[in-house]
Amino acid sequence: MLPTRRQKAVLEAIEAHLSETGQAPTLVEIARRCGLSSVATVHRHLALLQDRGLLKRRRSRRRGIELRPAARSSPAVTVPLLGTITPERPIEAIPSASTVSLPRELVRRPAETFVLQVKGDALRDDQILDGDLLIAERREQRRDGEPCVAVQAGGGAVLKSGARACESERVLGVLTGLLRRYD
Repeated sequence: MLPTRRQKAVLEAIEAHLSETGQAPTLVEIARRCGLSSVATVHRHLALLQDRGLLKRRRSRRRGIELRPAARSSPAVTVPLLGTITPERPIEAIPSASTVSLPRELVRRPAETFVLQVKGDALRDDQILDGDLLIAERREQRRDGEPCVAVQAGGGAVLKSGARACESERVLGVLTGLLRRYD
């Protein structure tokens, strides 16, 4: 049985809050997003959605809502394509209206994820080739060995592989995935 219009709104509110904050919403936050005045109504909808197998609740936790795969509204997530980046040669990553649809499994935090297209084969040894789409998550710090996108003092963005340090640059994001098209 498919969810009702209101239950769909509750699912969308949960999914939006998860993608924006990385954590499940409280009942009050769901009510606010859905325009409901009572958390009892939200509670009832959550119970019905759990009965339908669309979510799982942990009653002992305040933010204990977990969406099941069947509840996801789309198998793809749309993220911004910030531009083209050349390894080790700074260029300006120009924000544009371009977007890329990625499989949901490759995106942990949609609101913090962006894509850059690689130009050049300077990182062939790191298995990053010309035309690859690099998936990155906005983060200001990286762990040792993580490849990252860094902004230099002059404003140019560069791609640093795991072995190269990002000391003098400001880290814009850490690479979380790569998409390659074979033609």
